[in-house]
Amino acid sequence: MFLIACLGNPGSKYAMTRHNIGFMAADYWLKSLGGADWREEHKALTKKFKIEGQEVILVKPQTYMNLSGESVQSIMNFYKIDRANLLVVHDEVDFPFGTIKMQFNRSAGGQNGVKSITQLIGSQEYARLRLGVGRPSHPDFALADYVLGNFSKDEQSNLDKVLETASDAIESFILEGINKASTKFNGPVKL
Repeated sequence: MFLIACLGNPGSKYAMTRHNIGFMAADYWLKSLGGADWREEHKALTKKFKIEGQEVILVKPQTYMNLSGESVQSIMNFYKIDRANLLVVHDEVDFPFGTIKMQFNRSAGGQNGVKSITQLIGSQEYARLRLGVGRPSHPDFALADYVLGNFSKDEQSNLDKVLETASDAIESFILEGINKASTKFNGPVKL
């Protein structure tokens, strides 16, 4: 079974913020597959399904970003999911908007949701799909305020293309493995 953990913050207040691009990716992918009925378990919203015979559990932790590891660890233990089958999808301030990168065994950097997961599962040996949201243009603008702010109008107009590409990258990870997925999808999305 594959665990696709898409990170964000619950609640309408955060729905369209940069920090929630992971949740947006989960919703977009699930909608493209024709389903949207989430189930509540392990401090998360979950959806189980199959893609070409592969069992998948899609997860949106409801613990707020900084405690994402609580639900991810609980789900991994309950369903006995190997770290090799874990993909964490999250916002990335070190990449400009519209850039995606799938990587394995990387440090969390400043991403607190990833830090929480790494700490609670006891390893950074898992795959991540980093979705670029960029940094504030002015150095005095607080990064926390920036990621909790909404996308610009220009970014919003290109968001569907980014989320569609993220969906394709997730499916490639499941069906073809991280090496092929990263070769195919790492870099700027064609907007």
